[in-house]
Amino acid sequence: MSANSFDARSTLQVGDESYEIFRLDKVEGSARLPYSLKVLLENLLRTEDGANITADHIRALGGWDSQAQPSQEIQFTPARVIMQDFTGVPCVVDLATMREAVKELGGDPAKINPLAPAELVIDHSVIADRFGTPDAFTQNVELEYGRNKERYQFLRWGQTAFDEFKVVPPGTGIVHQVNIEHLARTVMVRGGQAYPDTLVGTDSHTTMVNGLGVLGWGVGGIEAEAAMLGQPVSMLIPRVVGFKLTGELKPGTTATDLVLTITEMLRKHGVVGKFVEFYGEGVAATSLANRATIGNMSPEFGSTAAIFPIDDETINYLKLTGRSEQQVALVEAYAKEQGLWLDPAAEPDFSEKLELDLATVVPSIAGPKRPQDRIVLAEAAQQFAQDVRNYVPDAEEDEAGKESFPASDAPAVSNGVPTRPTLVTAPDGSTYEIDHGAVTVAAITSCTNTSNPYVMVAAALVAKKAVEKGLTRKPWVKTTLAPGSKVVTDYFDKAGLTPYLDKVGFNLVGYGCTTCIGNSGPLPDEVSKAVNEADLAVTSVLSGNRNFEGRINPDVKMNYLASPPLVVAYAIAGSMKVNITTDALGTDQEGKPVFLEDIWPTEAEVNDVVANAIGEDMFNKSYQDVFAGDAQWQALPIPTGNTFEWDAESTYVRKPPYFEGMTMETSPVEDIAGARVLAKLGDSVTTDHISPAGAIKADTPAGKYLTEHGVERRDFNSYGSRRGNHEVMIRGTFANIRLRNQIAPGTEGGFTRDFTQDGAPVSFIYDASQNYQAAGVPLVILAGKEYGSGSSRDWAAKGTALLGVKAVVAESYERIHRSNLIGMGVLPLQFPEGASAQSLGLTGEETYHITGVTALNEGGIPDTVKVKAGELEFDAKVRIDTPGEADYYRNGGIMQYVLRSLIRK
Repeated sequence: MSANSFDARSTLQVGDESYEIFRLDKVEGSARLPYSLKVLLENLLRTEDGANITADHIRALGGWDSQAQPSQEIQFTPARVIMQDFTGVPCVVDLATMREAVKELGGDPAKINPLAPAELVIDHSVIADRFGTPDAFTQNVELEYGRNKERYQFLRWGQTAFDEFKVVPPGTGIVHQVNIEHLARTVMVRGGQAYPDTLVGTDSHTTMVNGLGVLGWGVGGIEAEAAMLGQPVSMLIPRVVGFKLTGELKPGTTATDLVLTITEMLRKHGVVGKFVEFYGEGVAATSLANRATIGNMSPEFGSTAAIFPIDDETINYLKLTGRSEQQVALVEAYAKEQGLWLDPAAEPDFSEKLELDLATVVPSIAGPKRPQDRIVLAEAAQQFAQDVRNYVPDAEEDEAGKESFPASDAPAVSNGVPTRPTLVTAPDGSTYEIDHGAVTVAAITSCTNTSNPYVMVAAALVAKKAVEKGLTRKPWVKTTLAPGSKVVTDYFDKAGLTPYLDKVGFNLVGYGCTTCIGNSGPLPDEVSKAVNEADLAVTSVLSGNRNFEGRINPDVKMNYLASPPLVVAYAIAGSMKVNITTDALGTDQEGKPVFLEDIWPTEAEVNDVVANAIGEDMFNKSYQDVFAGDAQWQALPIPTGNTFEWDAESTYVRKPPYFEGMTMETSPVEDIAGARVLAKLGDSVTTDHISPAGAIKADTPAGKYLTEHGVERRDFNSYGSRRGNHEVMIRGTFANIRLRNQIAPGTEGGFTRDFTQDGAPVSFIYDASQNYQAAGVPLVILAGKEYGSGSSRDWAAKGTALLGVKAVVAESYERIHRSNLIGMGVLPLQFPEGASAQSLGLTGEETYHITGVTALNEGGIPDTVKVKAGELEFDAKVRIDTPGEADYYRNGGIMQYVLRSLIRK
């Protein structure tokens, strides 16, 4: 029950139903607040308990100073939690382990139960092994079940063992698309109360739901577990960046072009740790699908959230996707009653402002390794010619500047572009040539764009027009279609477009993330062999949100984000060397050149298909029994009991060691003495570089572990699928094939130097960490700017902690990873302003002593601690930003804090 200090409790009548609400207009200053802060204000009013959430917190939010730096801590209580299977399995593993720990400490295991609705969508496990055939989907699903049976049985057990926990089975769709199409409430109803739908999710792209006016963002799995167990999220009242939209998109531009433009602008402006909120007359002209696409990319520009207020467009989408009449009426009535309805002419109080005229957006792609590196489409071939030199060393142009086919291994250059034409023989005996820049993966994939019917229909129409001109994909291109929900294939079928996609090679491979998260599957053997033997810098083009190094496919060095219709076009062109805006993509049946403009659909053509092929009935059919699953899912045997029966032989699900030796009393925080550097890293090291992801190689510590446990190489599966086994995950932490550890120069991958051994030889990071831990030597990580950017991978922090790392010293952090480190008991420190490991002359070979950490035992948070590295001393900023985070750190981590709190209740 709320303390209701502001007399805000009231009722709202909608039709025959009456709801308790907490009125925002009872708080002075609320009317001028941005939409997102109004949602937080309601949250505080409703959860005010006089202790963790007080009247002073509510006044502070009502009196928010838009220009002040964040300093006021508040406790945000999300209405629900959403998860996907890669990050969700460890959550359920941890909950199961916590039940046993509670029992061992004399508590009631039933206390470990979600107190807020928690929904998990299995979407990360399908791999695009089979492609380009009518039965690709069926074969990939069979392979998925074969590889993941243990995990799926475990999740089915969780669905029966925990209250308020539901699982959307495999083959349904992508978590964020399922969220906006079905799971999101926009206005939540629970216990007779109506209040804004809010959430945290175990995937950074949780922000896609911001397009529906739902405030939520990605957190690590450990933070999500705490939220499920009733712990509020500790946060500072953020700065809010107002992003004004004006005008309308020009014909020929897509939501992808828009979001890449916004990503570039906001990344340049700097929005890490801030909310972004869209306002202005251009919002009304932005479709819900486009809003969701923009919200989805929030992690790419670095903001916590990127939200749109509720308006008629929101209501129309809720109706289209089959929400009940009462729910739709409630959303509209509640939003208007609480001042949450969009006023296109309003100018709320923002901390900072940007503006974009939608008419200025031009066709674009992004790459070759970061989403914020936007390239105007007309300049893409020219930019590729420059960027490829970073992947093909020592290229030399021949005297004539023409194609050169040297007998030596020295790379040649033709017209300024490195070249190494390589002959490939296909299984049917035919031959073709590939070179640097060959598009070897073209994937319509990911939640970002597959939720958007306008770009999906545009892609299908490009395929149709291409087929009618006699064009198809190049033989070296792996083409895949992985929609975010079954609704997509329904409207393709209804519009008669599926056969054309099939003819260009974009057969359905699965309903899941696939290529965007590294589940692209292998390239055809002959293509992979040619690429590796000739060391070709080949490319991928995908409609995803991430294109980091090493993420998409181990054979592919350069990755580009593009709209779905451009993915189809690049599959036909076959190379990034082609200027897709001016060069012919191929020739028609009469031998005439065919250009992009010849197969690009008009806006009217796209709108006509969307209007006539998509209806409410499709959503009702797809989601009428969404938690039931198919016969395969229902046939999985379910373990019984409220504590899990761990299988000692399982290589997928094992009981983790987080609570071993834990007592009810905390131990004092200690300084860090005699530490060594496990890794010295540069700028923009992502959670993809840190957290285990992608395929498991046989000659790595993780591969050796699986081999020793009787797993055949063909059954290794991916790191993501084995996130429930900490032994595999520790061995894969910092093992990304593109990681460059500056302590071990000349290496790429999970290597370091082991200073416990004579001569400090190069060693696997895992093997060195075991030696350090055996010798009682703590470890630190040195890093540059934007450390931990990218996905909200909790294993980036869990693996770091289990490797024995006690502190990270970086120039700056991305929000989620910094929070996750604290949640695992790892101390995040920051170099002095303007300083770095390089400027301080740190080599990583020094011994480190960090003092002043013990000040945390006194209840406060020290601003800095003293770091002594060899003979050098400097003050490092302590990046424990809130008292709540300090409590987690003192307890050894967030899970230990929650466990003790629950037992004491």
